[in-house]
Amino acid sequence: MPGSFHKTRLNRNRSGVFLPISTCITGTDEIPPLPQTEKQRRAEREILKFSEHYSSILGMDRRDFLKTACGMAAAFMAMNAVYGPLFNVDPAEAANPDVTAGRRNSLSRQFIFDVQTHFVRGKYEWKGLLQLRKAAQRWNPKLKGETLTAEKIQYDNFVREVFLESDTTLALLSSAPSDNPEGWFIRNDDMARTRKMFNEKAGSKRLFSHAVITPGQPRWLDELDRAISEYKPDSWKGYTVGSPSTFSKYPWRLDDEKLVYPAYEKMEKAGIMNVCIHKGLISPEAKKLSNSTWRYGNVDDVGRAAKDWPHLNFIIYHSALERIGEPNRHDLDTFEKTGYIPWVSDLARTPEQYSVANVFAELGTVFATTVISNPRYCSGILGTLIKGLGVDHVLWGTDSVWYGSPQWQIEAFRRIEIPKDLQKNFGFLSLGSADGMVRKAILGLNAARLYRLNAEKLVEGSGDTIRMLKEKV
Repeated sequence: MPGSFHKTRLNRNRSGVFLPISTCITGTDEIPPLPQTEKQRRAEREILKFSEHYSSILGMDRRDFLKTACGMAAAFMAMNAVYGPLFNVDPAEAANPDVTAGRRNSLSRQFIFDVQTHFVRGKYEWKGLLQLRKAAQRWNPKLKGETLTAEKIQYDNFVREVFLESDTTLALLSSAPSDNPEGWFIRNDDMARTRKMFNEKAGSKRLFSHAVITPGQPRWLDELDRAISEYKPDSWKGYTVGSPSTFSKYPWRLDDEKLVYPAYEKMEKAGIMNVCIHKGLISPEAKKLSNSTWRYGNVDDVGRAAKDWPHLNFIIYHSALERIGEPNRHDLDTFEKTGYIPWVSDLARTPEQYSVANVFAELGTVFATTVISNPRYCSGILGTLIKGLGVDHVLWGTDSVWYGSPQWQIEAFRRIEIPKDLQKNFGFLSLGSADGMVRKAILGLNAARLYRLNAEKLVEGSGDTIRMLKEKV
């Protein structure tokens, strides 16, 4: 892996128009990209219309305007025009660069701990993950027109997009298992080495890393022992469905006493208490096939495991959202009538049902996809998680680098609000201001507590390499 940080120029547009926020859903390592919906097409048209208006006020070319903070504000105004007043944005932000600069500067030192990020190892041969970048070219301005090469999803670009082109303070490097040893896009030892190299060059601990567990696979406990003694991961990552494809020979349950509880004992003894588990994001195709392991992706095994192991923290990735993409009419109607969201609501009820306080939800992919497909539903997901788990039990994650820089997701989260009628109907809390305690907790303070960090001290520090490079970008 390359051994230096460096500043690189942003990708230039070669075709089409840059859009500062997403208007379609790309894929992840678990799922393919999805087609653009009619509302997303409307949002795209509205963004172009708003940008035409405000760029003319500022005497700017529309393409250049859309790359500015004013363009970002105009995009959220366009989203409100399509989906209703769900994003906090002042029209002055689109018309006055001083207003947007003031807001951005006031938030640029906000502590953000992204607990789900990715890149692929240099010798990883499968090129399928590049298709995620290709799909993302339709909406991410920094990806538009780029030449698709393996380097786009490798280490150097990961550093640039996650740390230099966003307000992210810390990141947790993750991976996914495969039944085939060659199918891992980054292995446990690679993650540990990358963490060490990155932090030495940064001059501070900015990068954290998982060790992936594979219950049921040959010698999997030996690899866990090796991780404890050699890799010393900051936390664990597991897929109860066996692998991202949900077609695995090794599905498992969190509450399997014979298979998994011996691993929990080792984790607890080692003092590595955060157990991050992929749940949800089931594709419709997987449900149709008899050999799919999709049923292991629900949350009916979380409560008992959490109760039996109260000192471990069970962090459920993707908040267990059952399906990705535009919620169907049945799900929307059910939510509006009852507040129920498939698998998310089940996860949120776990603390009350099992009398536990060690279950957490992570927002990777679930926020990014719902905030663009149906922001009202997205606000319902946030409200449900906060109400059921507690505002101190929801963690920020983005699934970058598949999506490019996570800055648009950060901006969307700082602005989205839960509508008054949903607050009244279901007892949801307001998310408050962009720098209020609710958003600060979710963006970073909750993860800092779980990883035993002093967030205030980290934000005050300004002498490391990353901070200096970021100020030059």
